[in-house]
Amino acid sequence: MVRSFLILIVFQMLLSAVSFGQSKRLSPELLWQLGRVALDAVSPDGKYAVYGVQKYDLATNKSTRTLYSVEIRSGNTKILSNPERSASDAAFHPAGGRIGFLEDGKLFEVKLDGQGQTQLSDIEMNGFMYAPNGESVLYVRDVKHDQKASELNPDLPLTTGRVMDGLLYRHWKSWHDYQYSNIFYQVFEGNRLNGKEMAAMNEAFDSPLQPMGGMEQITWSPDARWIVYTSRKLKGTAAAQSTNSDIYGFDVNTGETVNFTADLPGYDMDPVFSPDGKYLAWTSMERAGYEADRTRLMVLDLQTKKRVELTKGWDYEANAPQWASDGKSLYFLSSTNFTYQLYQITVADKKIRAITEGQHDYTAFKVAGNELVATRTAMDQPAELYAVNAQTGVARALSKVTEPIWKDIAKGKVERHTVKTTDGKDMNVWMVFPPNFNPAKRYPAILVCQGGPQSALSQGFSYRWNMQLMAANDYVVIAPCRRGMPGSGQAWCDAIQGDWGGKPMQDLLSATDYAAKQPGVDAGKIAAAGASFGGFSVYWLAGNHNKRFKAFISHCGIFNLESFYTETEEVWFVNHDFEGAFWQTPKPKNYKASPHLFAQNWDTPILVVHNELDFRIPVTEGMQAFQAAQLRGIPSKFLYFPDEGHWMSKPQNSVLWQRSFFGFLGESLGK
Repeated sequence: MVRSFLILIVFQMLLSAVSFGQSKRLSPELLWQLGRVALDAVSPDGKYAVYGVQKYDLATNKSTRTLYSVEIRSGNTKILSNPERSASDAAFHPAGGRIGFLEDGKLFEVKLDGQGQTQLSDIEMNGFMYAPNGESVLYVRDVKHDQKASELNPDLPLTTGRVMDGLLYRHWKSWHDYQYSNIFYQVFEGNRLNGKEMAAMNEAFDSPLQPMGGMEQITWSPDARWIVYTSRKLKGTAAAQSTNSDIYGFDVNTGETVNFTADLPGYDMDPVFSPDGKYLAWTSMERAGYEADRTRLMVLDLQTKKRVELTKGWDYEANAPQWASDGKSLYFLSSTNFTYQLYQITVADKKIRAITEGQHDYTAFKVAGNELVATRTAMDQPAELYAVNAQTGVARALSKVTEPIWKDIAKGKVERHTVKTTDGKDMNVWMVFPPNFNPAKRYPAILVCQGGPQSALSQGFSYRWNMQLMAANDYVVIAPCRRGMPGSGQAWCDAIQGDWGGKPMQDLLSATDYAAKQPGVDAGKIAAAGASFGGFSVYWLAGNHNKRFKAFISHCGIFNLESFYTETEEVWFVNHDFEGAFWQTPKPKNYKASPHLFAQNWDTPILVVHNELDFRIPVTEGMQAFQAAQLRGIPSKFLYFPDEGHWMSKPQNSVLWQRSFFGFLGESLGK
């Protein structure tokens, strides 16, 4: 009897320990302890994959990225690079058995078992790619093509002045540094490159496109004759107004360059050759100046010169195309029903087949024989690596990098809801509930206003706008997929053009009113928060919300549409979304939605966050909003970061951001 009682006590203690371990709440500090997984490469024989794990040290405010190889069939994993240094851009040598990567910008190789690391070149590179025959390497490095004012005026060597005669003199978070990302190649001699640099593209233009493009925008032809790359060969004010990038081919044998897409006016990117070299595929946007147009999948027959759109009639994106091993079809990623899934399209009959489904996002992938190796996320799961059966879509985990921390975190339940809009359409709304949610209680809520504006609100895992972190702080999260987002066809995505203050704002209010009636939601304690266009949304709601909200948080938001038009750097964006400049006659109606026009109605506490290096939405927008709030007597705070761009990139800055975010909500909602 006593023995049974003791066993019961021990069993209850074990259950309590397990329960306690699984009930740990997510915090900003824990979020930054998670290793961030990203896929780098798959071996030519499809047996191995290489992925990187980025880890951050909060105390030093720095990070390192370590490479790992995994045997796809068994899941056996080995470390490839020094964990005390950062390694990136891993690629398998075509012969197999060796893996190249960049460490501190220098090219190294290591054997598949992680042994025998050797340095191949002293050149500092931004990316590289082996030629398919293994005889040479192409690489990208910065080249100085423009001169500073001090160089044009040698008697003024200490001047810091800049002279500009065109726009795009600064971009995202960097001023033009007089350099351009260009493409070169070298031949192997023994176990090093021979040092004889040859140019595939050495011009005052960038390839890959800056600042977002990577090596996916460059490729070799299978016979190593062609280097094909993406570039937007425009400068200054012309470049600031155009999205017209093209696909160029450099003939290694003749030194000639051809433009494969000279007649296509929008973004053309991500070229990929079929395994036999007969076809070249890439993604293309049809409309000039529209950065969120549907990405079409184009294929060029290099023998007949005939070009076709494979995805004609398909109403969704076709991103990151890759050829199947037999060259008869391509795989791609697309956002349908507000999740990113893997798809396959056959070249002969153009039939599209969904490979995967489920409440998660596939974010990157590589072909591995009859399988795909991919990274996958969800709102309740950080990125991990999976092997996906290309026929059935069945996935099995290849990495468990985040498991040691993530398995003990109490998760908030993620639900998909359908809400009717004011014009009777069905809108997808994600809702995330606090761990151990009790519908009999009343929880404060946060309306998350998505940015973009044409960016997906799918099942991504964010390290800033983290829905699980919000839920862990006992908030119900309301995340509407308002019109202007991919995931419900191109018409839904296009519907925001020229109508920023119209139906998209009513969509946000419809989602709020719906959530306010749900069990467990305290309708008297709802806040609205968002960044970029989401920050615009917050400012607009602050003047038009009719007492729905008790607090607002805007990060890098647009306050004055007219000043924004003449401050932002990518002018094509405002020309498209605003339908022109404010000095046009008649003035485009979008300017009537400018939040500054409704500042007289502000009556609710607001936290303004803005970053000095944000050149997409300059810091003066946040300063205007904060000054308006202060002069209106609105309880308000201004959180300013002098060393951040449009996003938060530094660990300690991010933690301060999170603490300020939740601290302000607690004060304002009386939580």
